[in-house]
Amino acid sequence: MKNVLQRLILFVGVCACILPVFAQQLTARQVLDKTATVMGNRGGASASFVLKDPKLGKSTGTLQIKGDKFFAKTPQAMIWFNGKTQWSYLANTNEVSVTNPTESQRMAMNPYTFINMYKQGYDLSMKIVGSNYQVVLKAQGPKSIPEMHITVNKRTFVPQDIKIKRNGQWLTIAISKFMRRNFSDAVFSFNAKDFPSAEVIDLR
Repeated sequence: MKNVLQRLILFVGVCACILPVFAQQLTARQVLDKTATVMGNRGGASASFVLKDPKLGKSTGTLQIKGDKFFAKTPQAMIWFNGKTQWSYLANTNEVSVTNPTESQRMAMNPYTFINMYKQGYDLSMKIVGSNYQVVLKAQGPKSIPEMHITVNKRTFVPQDIKIKRNGQWLTIAISKFMRRNFSDAVFSFNAKDFPSAEVIDLR
């Protein structure tokens, strides 16, 4: 009886150690799949961000997203992207530049672009850092973004930090105040009526 009890205690102890490990054994792709589901709220989502660029310095702002559309606002600028066309408004010049941005350019202002990027063309790896997953994406071939590190909250699957390697330098984005929202598509297109004196420069 004593031996049976000892074995039972040992079994329970082993399970107590092993089960949490099994619970954490999500793959990097599964973590990003869950994150994409959270971020892909049909009506959209909003967040605050702090962006640090080695060339442009530090900027803070807010971001609204819906699918591949986004609207980013900082004290110096506003950027609208409707899935194809991007409008960039600079307050100090009162000018709006119209472009069809590259993936790398979109990523600089919409860190959630990775929601679709990771699904092909990247090798994924992951480690656990405190209460977060840290997923590393490395391009399998030449890409405008060869490497990216995404830190994701283990409980909510909301990204906390994103590091993007671009032109040999690292751009970092800290994300906070994520909220699911319900935006109309009009939010993501520039409305000239709101900026009647702005000069529009078409660079497409």
